[in-house]
Parts: sequence; structure tokens; C-alpha cells
Amino acid sequence: MPARHEKHVHLNRIEKSINTNMKFRITPLNFATAFFLIIAVYSWIYGVKISGHEFKHMSATIGWIFLLFAVVVSFMDIMFRNFLQEAKKIWIVELSFITLAAIIFLLVK
Repeated sequence: MPARHEKHVHLNRIEKSINTNMKFRITPLNFATAFFLIIAVYSWIYGVKISGHEFKHMSATIGWIFLLFAVVVSFMDIMFRNFLQEAKKIWIVELSFITLAAIIFLLVK
């Protein structure tokens, strides 16, 4: 009888660890990834206009670039999740990362 109880307790521990490890947390980089995916699909469907000039042959290339951005941002999100366990810290670090990237983009522009 005790062996059955120990097996039940062990299965509960496994189930709890799976539930905590598989928990989906919404983070700022999730929104950025979704944004880049939407922009990539939009550029493939409707094409790209830069300064009023339509680039018929470049729309696929620009779509692939946005898809690459989405993959890189998703990878960064996974890295931040592995290093930080608390949701509050993840949000602070990821918002800081987005802010820093935006500032660098505006300075280079």
C-alpha cells in the first residue's frame, strides 16, 4: 500500500513540474515578435512603399528581413526567460532592451 501512495505522490510532483515549466507568460518581446510577423506577412501580401515609391521586387526581401527580426526577438525572449524566473524582472529587462534598441535605432537613423 505505501508503494502505491509514493507512486501517486511522485506523479503529482511530475505533473506540477510540467505545469510550472510549460506556463505561458506574456512578455513585451512576445508582442514585438507578433508585430514583426504581422509586418512580414503584410509586406508579402501588399508590397512595400518607401517614400512613395513602390518596390515590387524588394517586398519579399523585406518580408524575409522582418521574419528574421521575429526569429531573433523570439530567441532573445527565450534567453531572458531562462536567465530570469520572476515575471516582473522579465518585464523590466525586456522593456529596457526594447527601449535601448529603439534609442540606438533612432540615433543611427
